[in-house]
Amino acid sequence: MSLALKSEKPSDVKSHILDTSKRLIAARGFSAVGLNEILLGAGIPKGSFYHYFASKDAFGKALLEYYFENYLAEVDLLLADECVSARERLAAYWRFWRDNQERDDPEGKCLAVKLGAEVSDISEGMRIALKNGTSAIVNRLSRVVKQGLADGSIESSRNPYDVAETLYQLWLGASVMTKIARSPAPFDAALAATDQILSGK
Repeated sequence: MSLALKSEKPSDVKSHILDTSKRLIAARGFSAVGLNEILLGAGIPKGSFYHYFASKDAFGKALLEYYFENYLAEVDLLLADECVSARERLAAYWRFWRDNQERDDPEGKCLAVKLGAEVSDISEGMRIALKNGTSAIVNRLSRVVKQGLADGSIESSRNPYDVAETLYQLWLGASVMTKIARSPAPFDAALAATDQILSGK
């Protein structure tokens, strides 16, 4: 372990491991990144890794929980500006989502998009972390949809949670299709469909 890491608090070392590993895993996936790469990237010995994580599976669960904690803090800031309509706040969120996914930078990649299909069948702990994290996002979007129904910027006869869940799933699918097609067209289609849904069409 480096002298810098020795002097840090345990919580700082754990965060350091998660931060450095997130970039690797966001770029290549969970299964493709071995423990040695995680150790090398974080500059720590194997013993330090197992001090914080009982297994790679436990590490994956912690990584997703850490990712969603930070992501949700960003989303909360993005959706908090009540000086603009709820629909405009949702539009800002979709722009944030699209910008992150279209950048060729692992730092901004959504781990729900990157790991959802990969790990849900191989790790129950990681599946639950994904479920909890994505549900928290949908809950936040649902509150904004409800506010939009109240301020008149959104029209829908559907339950706000159902609208939010549909939109989240739409954008999750568009992110995957954008990767497959190597084209922004799925995001353009998602944006058009989002406008229709929020207009009650």
